[in-house]
Amino acid sequence: MDLVPALQEPLKKVLGPATAKVMAEHLGLHTVGDLLHHYPRRYEERGQLTHLADLPMDEHVTVVAQVADARLHTFASSKAPRGKGQRLEVTITDGSGRLQLVFFGNGVHKPHKELLPGTRAMFAGKVSVFNRRLQLAHPAYELLRGDTEGEETVESWAGALIPLYPATAKLESWKLAKAIQTVLPSAQEAVDPLPGSLREGRGLVSLPEALLKIHRPHTKADIEDARARLKWDEAFVLQVALARRRHAETQLPAVPRKPGPDGLLTAFDDRLPFTLTDGQQRVSREIFDDLATDHPMHRLLQGEVGSGKTLVALRAMLAVVDSGGQAVMLAPTEVLAQQHHRSVVEMMGELAEGGMLGGAEHATKVVLLTGSMGAAARRHALLDLATGEAGIVIGTHALIEDKVQFHDLGLVVVDEQHRFGVEQRDALRGKGKQPPHLLVMTATPIPRTVAMTVFGDLETSVLDQLPAGRSPIASHVVPAADKPHFLARAWERVREEVSNGHQAYVVCPRIGDEDDDPKKGAKKKAAQGEPPEGDAEKRPPLAVLDVAEQLAKGPLQGLKVEILHGRMQPDDKDAVMRRFAAGETDVLVATTVIEVGVNVPNATAMVIMDADRFGVSQLHQLRGRVGRGSAPGLCLLVSEMPEASAARQRLNAVASTRDGFELSRIDLEQRREGDVLGQAQSGARTSLRVLAVIEDEEIIAEARHEAAAVVAADPELTGLPGLRTALEALLDEEREQYLEKG
Repeated sequence: MDLVPALQEPLKKVLGPATAKVMAEHLGLHTVGDLLHHYPRRYEERGQLTHLADLPMDEHVTVVAQVADARLHTFASSKAPRGKGQRLEVTITDGSGRLQLVFFGNGVHKPHKELLPGTRAMFAGKVSVFNRRLQLAHPAYELLRGDTEGEETVESWAGALIPLYPATAKLESWKLAKAIQTVLPSAQEAVDPLPGSLREGRGLVSLPEALLKIHRPHTKADIEDARARLKWDEAFVLQVALARRRHAETQLPAVPRKPGPDGLLTAFDDRLPFTLTDGQQRVSREIFDDLATDHPMHRLLQGEVGSGKTLVALRAMLAVVDSGGQAVMLAPTEVLAQQHHRSVVEMMGELAEGGMLGGAEHATKVVLLTGSMGAAARRHALLDLATGEAGIVIGTHALIEDKVQFHDLGLVVVDEQHRFGVEQRDALRGKGKQPPHLLVMTATPIPRTVAMTVFGDLETSVLDQLPAGRSPIASHVVPAADKPHFLARAWERVREEVSNGHQAYVVCPRIGDEDDDPKKGAKKKAAQGEPPEGDAEKRPPLAVLDVAEQLAKGPLQGLKVEILHGRMQPDDKDAVMRRFAAGETDVLVATTVIEVGVNVPNATAMVIMDADRFGVSQLHQLRGRVGRGSAPGLCLLVSEMPEASAARQRLNAVASTRDGFELSRIDLEQRREGDVLGQAQSGARTSLRVLAVIEDEEIIAEARHEAAAVVAADPELTGLPGLRTALEALLDEEREQYLEKG
């Protein structure tokens, strides 16, 4: 008989329809197995048995005592104005001292009936002082009937660890605990996903034992055992899923792409006015080795803003064009696609003029394809793709549409992966006669473990040195509320940069063209450096339109100020960017649309308004937009948050280090991991319950190693039915999340 169904039993059969409905709607729990994997968030300790004579203040204690007397009082209060409020005062004694217990409101009825003088019971709660007397308010208690209760009962009740569960207003933690106690016997039938040898080799407890220990621990060691085991489950099952995906990819055929000895790549390298950094050469070798194999490359290229990722990607694209294929680069936004198109054409010069007069002998055509192109230009571009005339194509998600056909797609480069889902990757991959090679680029430094978890189906290359000639960026926090004169000085610094022939960005969190915005006055004051009424958290974030207007009339009067944001027409955005890049605009007030890819070497200063509203990694990305030329960069983080706040500490961290990997760790530690993993747009990665991506680095690395070995030996997992079941559950969740998104 198959034992799995006990855990697949619907909760409505076990707990009744009303409770099951709340669990499904508010906590996403549907089966007995789901409920068993709903782990306690923390544990309340009842405290050791204590004599009343030596009670510690503010600590949780458990006492065994006898009720001396109990009195019910009524009183008037705001909630019960007619003197209907009730308070039960119970005095207990254990022979060494006395203690008062109080119960209020509806909580008085049960103890009033049960705690009669002479009754013996165990009481647990937190000791506090009221009217200079010690008391326990609303203690938990358990009656001791007669003397048959041995000392063990008292001891075990007192020392108990009470699990507290992630709960909702509709379902309190103790109701969840009760429901879990009801289904806990089914834990015995949990099928273990870990191979026996792995479990024994690491001294991990079995899955049924881990479930019992996490929900009903007797000691703190029980909790540690359970967590250690459940962390391994999560890490291992996820890594097996990723290892199987990697294994499946190696089974796919791909056309090996090797550059010719004197082709386009050689011609391009000869044109470069500088030498590649050691890092660029190393990463290029890794990519070229992958491209030369007969199964598809899957590589993640990480590099700080300005580390030269685009150059490395372009060389890979040229190698593919050399071997007769086409390469496509996908950008998350039109602005960025246009930017990439411009910079690629500039870098290639006459090599990008294939089929034109004046084009070099090895030249190819570089085509831009975006959603907002006119019909004629679009038709022309699609024709170049289909005939193979265009060796390099740069565009947005428009490239994934059904109409788009390639002659021979050999390489897909995806920029800023966290804005681009696995499903879209697969759709584009389907455009090749055989699966194309894939290179994913990100400027967000990703700690090693997150790369293993989020992008675990990709091999990773890291560009960690900046090319020669990049200038240092000085970053400072500007506390606008504590020191308004600092903000005034910030605008003076911007004027100084402009008078030295440079340009500046001012970044705001909001656009500000929302109609229903009664608080515009507050934002205008803030832009002028006046503190807004009330808390900085409560006012709306500063907006581009307001700040630009304020600056043009106030501190930056006389300078050429323009705006840029995501809701502008693509042509308008492009025109603004062109003017800024050409040096016609002094100050660009923008939203984070400039975060990725806008390259203006003459821009040396950036002022980020309400900097506390951005994530650490995002601030680091934004900052990378200045100091791209030979002049040093300056980044000013403006915030009204008080000095002691966590937000200010985050900003101080950004100001004090240039190491993106260090900042991404800080970012992860401060945010819930789900946010970071969620960016991978995949259900499985956000289903981590006990595994902490940063703290459990070793477990993840070991699990990845073990998973690769298991999958290599038995790709279909035929010998591990428990692991197959766990994997199906994980992938079901992933598929379900994808369908919900779709």
